[in-house]
Amino acid sequence: MFASDSARLGSSRPGAPRTKVGAPLDDPLALAVGNTPLVPLPSLSQGQGPRGRVWAKLESMNPSGSVKDRAALGIVQAALQDGSLDAERTLVDASSGNTAVAYAMLGARLGFPVLLFVPRQANPARLSAIRAFGAEVVLTDPGEGTDGAQREARARAESAPPRYFLADQYNNPANPRAHYTGTGPEIWRQSGGRLTHLVAGVGTGGTISGTGRFLKERRPALTVVGVEPTGPIHGLEGLKHLPTAVRPGTYDGSVVDSTVRIGTEEAMAMVSRLAREEGISAGPSAGAAVAAALGIARDDPEAFVVAIVPDRGEGRQGGDG
Repeated sequence: MFASDSARLGSSRPGAPRTKVGAPLDDPLALAVGNTPLVPLPSLSQGQGPRGRVWAKLESMNPSGSVKDRAALGIVQAALQDGSLDAERTLVDASSGNTAVAYAMLGARLGFPVLLFVPRQANPARLSAIRAFGAEVVLTDPGEGTDGAQREARARAESAPPRYFLADQYNNPANPRAHYTGTGPEIWRQSGGRLTHLVAGVGTGGTISGTGRFLKERRPALTVVGVEPTGPIHGLEGLKHLPTAVRPGTYDGSVVDSTVRIGTEEAMAMVSRLAREEGISAGPSAGAAVAAALGIARDDPEAFVVAIVPDRGEGRQGGDG
C-alpha cells in the first residue's frame, strides 16, 4: 500500500541526512509493533478465588517500549498514505513523552524529520531517548502540562503549513483506530473472549476508546474502566485528570463505563509490587491501572480483568500520552 508513496516522495531537502521516506507496512521494525503478550498476575491475584484474576497486557514489549508505538505508527501510516507527511515535511506533535519517543523512533527509521513539544517536567530518560533518535525537542511550560504543549505544537504547525505535518495525537482518529484494529483483537484472542473487565489509563484516550469499542462489540456486557489521577497535580505523567483538563477528541466517553481515580503513592507502591512479586518492570501509570484492576477483582470473584500496562519502568513515568 505504501510502496508507491515511498517512490513518489523522493529525496529530502539539501543537507538533510534522510533520503526517502520508507514504507511502514514493509518495514521489519514497524512490523514488530503490537502482538504484545497477555500475562497473568498470579502473586498479586492470590487469594481472590479460583476465577477471580488479573491479567496484564504488556505494551512495554513494543519496539520503543510503550503502547504509544501503536498510535504513532497508525498516525504515520495514514499520513504517508494521504501525502500529508513526506521527507520534506516535519512531523510536529505534543507529548508527555511516550508518543514522542515513538515518533522519534519512526522518524529515524523511515526517514522523516520530527519536532516534539514536551512539558519541561518530562522524565529525563525519555528526553534522552527522543534526542538519541535525532528528533528535535522544544520544552514547554510545565504548569500548562500537555495542554500547553498542544497549543504550542499547533501554533508552530500553523505558522508554516507547507513545512509541517501536525500529527495531533489527541484528536487524530488514527490513534484509537490503531487500538480498534490491533490491541482489541489481540486481547480478545489472547483471553479467549473470557474477559469481563478492561482497565486502562486515560491520557489521549485512544487506547481505552479503540480497544474498548472493539471488545464491547464482541462482548456487550464487558465493563470498561478508565483510570485517572486523583487530581490535576499528580505524578502519573501521561494520564489526565479529565475534570480539569482539555478533553481529547480521541477520548470516547460512551465506551467508558466507570472511572477509578488512583493516587500517585498508591500507584508507585504497585510499581514496586509488580517488580518484586511478578517480575514486571512498569511505570506509575501501569501501577495505577493494576491497582484499579486488583480492586475490581477483589470485589468480584468471578471477574476476569485485563489491565493495560502501557510501558516499562527504566525511569519512564507515563501512560497513554
